[in-house]
Amino acid sequence: MRVLTGADAHGDLTDDDLARLYAAPTTPFLRVNMVSTVDGSATGDNGLSGSINNAADKRVFDVLRDWADVIIVGAGTAKAEGYRPAARPIVLVSRKGQVPESLRGAPAGSVYLATCSKSDGIEEARELLGEEHVLTLGTYRVDLPLLKQTLAERGWGKQLCEGGPHLLRDLVFQGAADELTGTTVPRLVAGSFGRITEGASFDRALELTLLLEDAGTLFGRWSIVGS
Repeated sequence: MRVLTGADAHGDLTDDDLARLYAAPTTPFLRVNMVSTVDGSATGDNGLSGSINNAADKRVFDVLRDWADVIIVGAGTAKAEGYRPAARPIVLVSRKGQVPESLRGAPAGSVYLATCSKSDGIEEARELLGEEHVLTLGTYRVDLPLLKQTLAERGWGKQLCEGGPHLLRDLVFQGAADELTGTTVPRLVAGSFGRITEGASFDRALELTLLLEDAGTLFGRWSIVGS
């Protein structure tokens, strides 16, 4: 893996080099990490990101998880990708208050839910996770800037979101995300698979701060202008 632009280091990068290159400039800091193909697909033919990522992407994925204090993920993505408890607390985001089967019965305090007061599933979620692990943020939708603030107040200033496409769109639209880190794998899949963002359209500028390459796989860091 080598640096193409945005830093002084060149040549083969160690994991310590990657940790330095992906360090956050401040806290709280909310980073969203996504993967896509050259033709813009966020998944392969099974509808999962795991069908398009590779060893280089997994290496950066692990570095970003080691950096993070907490992992944020949409409940739909966690369900589809079969999320399990991790070394960091997982915060599910679900307007409906859904907790995927794979995370039910997780050790207390390893899984949290961010939802809204009008959620149909909020009472069941409280029974599953414990009332103190269900964050009620907003009335009809999850207030994502408030989620960022709430997690920071708990000591989790380095926040990593792993998608999915609707949550990425909402984090940027609501002004909660600071950065997008994106892997572009050297593959074409065609078809009608989704992109890394979904939902109502908007336009937000990005500023490239780092570009890495490993055997044709590209890794970018983009600051979200205006966040």
